[in-house]
Amino acid sequence: MSQTWIQPNAQPTEEFCQAVQALSQPFSGEYIAQILWERGIRDIDRLPGFIHAAQYTPHSPYDFGEEMQLAVDRLKTARDTGEKVAIWGDFDADGVTSTSVLWDGLGQFFDRATQLTYYIPNRFTESHGISKVGLDLLHEQGYTLIVTCDTGSTNIAEIEYAQTLGMETIVTDHHTLPDERPPVAAIVNPRFLDQDHPFYSFSGVAVAYKLVEALYLALPDVPTQPLAELLDLVAIGLIADLVELKGDCRYLCQQGIKQLQKQSKPETATRPGISRLLQLCKKTGDRPTDVSFGIGPRINAVSRIQGDAHFCVELLTSQDVDRCRTLAEETELANARRKSLQQDVYKQALAKAQTLDLSTTYVLVLWDEQWHPGVLGLVASQLAQEFGRPAVLLSTEDGMARGSARSIRQIDLYKLVKAQAHLLHRFGGHPFAAGLSLTMENLPIFADAVNQKMRQDFIDVDLDTEEITADLVIPVAALGKDLFQELKLLEPCGMGNPAPRLWIQDCHFERTWQRNIQDMKGKKIKYIKTDFEIVDASVEKGFPGVWWGHYREELPPGQCDALVELDNNTYKKRYEVRLLAVRSAETATNQTDTAWLLDWRTEKPPKINQKADKAIVKLTQVPHNWQELQTIFRRVLKKNKSLAIAYKLPTSGEQSHPELWSKLIGIAKYMSRTEAVVTRQTFQKQLGISTLTLKIGFEALQQLGFSITSSRSGFKITEPVHQTIAPEIFHQATATFEQAIQEETFRQHYFSQVPFSLLQSIAKQISLETETERAEVTAPD
Repeated sequence: MSQTWIQPNAQPTEEFCQAVQALSQPFSGEYIAQILWERGIRDIDRLPGFIHAAQYTPHSPYDFGEEMQLAVDRLKTARDTGEKVAIWGDFDADGVTSTSVLWDGLGQFFDRATQLTYYIPNRFTESHGISKVGLDLLHEQGYTLIVTCDTGSTNIAEIEYAQTLGMETIVTDHHTLPDERPPVAAIVNPRFLDQDHPFYSFSGVAVAYKLVEALYLALPDVPTQPLAELLDLVAIGLIADLVELKGDCRYLCQQGIKQLQKQSKPETATRPGISRLLQLCKKTGDRPTDVSFGIGPRINAVSRIQGDAHFCVELLTSQDVDRCRTLAEETELANARRKSLQQDVYKQALAKAQTLDLSTTYVLVLWDEQWHPGVLGLVASQLAQEFGRPAVLLSTEDGMARGSARSIRQIDLYKLVKAQAHLLHRFGGHPFAAGLSLTMENLPIFADAVNQKMRQDFIDVDLDTEEITADLVIPVAALGKDLFQELKLLEPCGMGNPAPRLWIQDCHFERTWQRNIQDMKGKKIKYIKTDFEIVDASVEKGFPGVWWGHYREELPPGQCDALVELDNNTYKKRYEVRLLAVRSAETATNQTDTAWLLDWRTEKPPKINQKADKAIVKLTQVPHNWQELQTIFRRVLKKNKSLAIAYKLPTSGEQSHPELWSKLIGIAKYMSRTEAVVTRQTFQKQLGISTLTLKIGFEALQQLGFSITSSRSGFKITEPVHQTIAPEIFHQATATFEQAIQEETFRQHYFSQVPFSLLQSIAKQISLETETERAEVTAPD
């Protein structure tokens, strides 16, 4: 499958950039302003709530309407009459965390020893949804009210069966709605709401949380546990279920990550099971990737390998440290086994897929009697990405085929498979993922039918070309802490707001090596990764990275283009990139694309006439970073002018570090006396320093007792009155600022000598962006 790499090129307005900048201090905000604008997040009034959760106003659980009120009233009746209540969950990470939220949340209102229980179906013997087997078991134990989570909306027959047993049902779910309202006490499902409602993208765990929140509002004097202590569970379920993180969904995730981060520290941990999981996956809980690549896969692995995920709820909610350690380690081993099985099935499925005629195959439908059913969804997802078309993988046994399907792009898999309902035994899911079962004799018919349906409904989709969108084009030198911290303001990332993809051009790989990963007992797992250092002309030393699931021989030799995500490896205490895609770079560079860029650093400017001189912008000040330089490139191109790189190596005659420190203190004292408000730009112009160095300067002033406040108008500084500063504190503050100046001077030296070929490479990409913008503006309607 061929790839087309593109970079969005619409430029945000100056007003939008200023609004983002104000919310992004101490960072310039230019990177995230570009990304937010491209992603359609352009409402300036909503920016504060998007970037900072504290400035977002969450919606009431009663936005669910009458159904939420019915659910609360029914639970209050059950509490008042002493009924026994059973939570019916699901075995994936969203289902397990939903069950855990209700177990802890309803446990504030019902006695968990005598009135409350939970039931999670077995992946292999029961599959998703409500089963009559489970209902019979709960009926025998005297339970009269079922509260589902992450399941139940379409289990009409099972809900009616529960009625015959004298059991009522409250459904909380987020999956596809039935054609008619089921015979339930209440059904709380965001699919009933408008698509632009902040709840619409909720997963099961968020719906369960809102039910508990409604109970907290209805019976405020009963709970003893703060509602916020459930939010770490909510964040795990939301991220693991790959729902679109917008509106209240994003807010809950932001707040949940704060709660999750507490579990990595002994002094703040409240869930020993989650604490141990974080230790085992070498994460700190402060990022969504700690769930998507750490906790989430481990929870999911239990049912994938064992079928029964019942103990996962105990792992997430128990306060027994020793028991949680045992369960967490069992979870870790299940995940190691899952990785090995996934690799084996992937190799076999890939071999089968490569024998198909892709010119006539629109949906991959593959089956084998030896494939482990627990990893079929994961492998289907890999194949869908590999071949650019939906994939259905099934395991066959005793005349039945059972498996999972995954989709790509905007192809609605649910509709594709549902159209073949007459051939299926069971089926359920959503547009991007589904589970199904059917008789083996129907398999060939199903494969032909689903391909025909795909061919009819998605005739305009080019399945053989993958379009990869990059968010930013940057050199290796821009990678590191500053860029990571600015991009982190976009988190939590997920569906609709993916992690930023960075395009590094004309790079190569060094120090490549590969190994099988190991489980907690040191046993090697047949699941490989390649470590490397990525290098381009902007650096002498490479930047570390990893390519999961690939061998080093797959890295192309010579110059490459690489698409990466920037990550913080807290275990190795370093920043690194995760390689997403790589391709050989073009060998020839069209120099006409960068004819407007001139290098006057080492040469005397040529003699030119007055008219030609007006068409050239001369860059005489050394930029502080790559971002600033790229901004200058764009401004010059928009004016249809040329740019002469005319700055020189900083000389020793410029202001010394102590002089700048004295000047900063002098400005601070003057502002205190006059109560002046000074903008960041004015500070930087007076001192000739970057945003980051100014931030460090402010921190140094605060060490001396200065008070600094900021507003949209600028900064206000107040000097401490009659305060004696200890010499060691003054020396420490001075050293901190002077070190920052020294590092900035080093960067300036670098930019004064950066290879012109690298400047041309970046200028070429920006030229292409600008040409595309102009073409779009001038195109006829």
